Parts: sequence; structure tokens; C-alpha cells
Amino acid sequence: MIAVLGLVLGILLGVVLEPDVPVWLQPYLPIAVVAALDAVFGALRATLEGIFDDRVFVISFLANVLVAALIVFLGDQLGVGAQLSTGVVVVLAVRIFSNAAAIRRSLFGA
Repeated sequence: MIAVLGLVLGILLGVVLEPDVPVWLQPYLPIAVVAALDAVFGALRATLEGIFDDRVFVISFLANVLVAALIVFLGDQLGVGAQLSTGVVVVLAVRIFSNAAAIRRSLFGA
């Protein structure tokens, strides 16, 4: 329940305060969001399978975001940031859809 209240409070603060994302951070934010979604879908799947561990979730969440941002940063430094960003999004999207399929099978048996 605390997590849901924190999520609602964060959304409300974002809508009210309308924070600006710094220009240097803009290429990394979408990748970080997709990496975070991957961790959240993995946590939901683990919860439905009865193997959820909050420490694993926090470490997975932070590691996904940091590694994805690091890959995009390195790509920017090498001049291939767009290609590496696309690669990271594709890999994480495959993982998200895989977890979504497992969640669907767990919930609906189909």
C-alpha cells in the first residue's frame, strides 16, 4: 500500500511541479524508463510465481537503469548512441514482452 501511495504522490508532484529535464539527461531518460519497466514487470512475474524478493527487485531496478544508461553513454561517446539506444530498447522490450506473456499465462492460464 505504501508503494501505491508513493506512486500516486510522485505522479501528483510531477503534474503540479512540471519539472524540466536537463538537456544532458534527455537522451538517457527514455532508456532508464524502459529499463525500470523491465524490472517492474520482472517483479510482477516473480510475485505471481511466489518467488519475489524485495532486495532482488531493488538491485535489479537500479542495475537495469544504470547499465542501460551506461551503454547509451558509451554509445554517445563513440558516436553510435542512437544505434545502441535502439539495441537497448529492443532487448529490454523483448524481456518486457516475455514477462508480460508469463504474467498472462499465470493469470489466465492461456
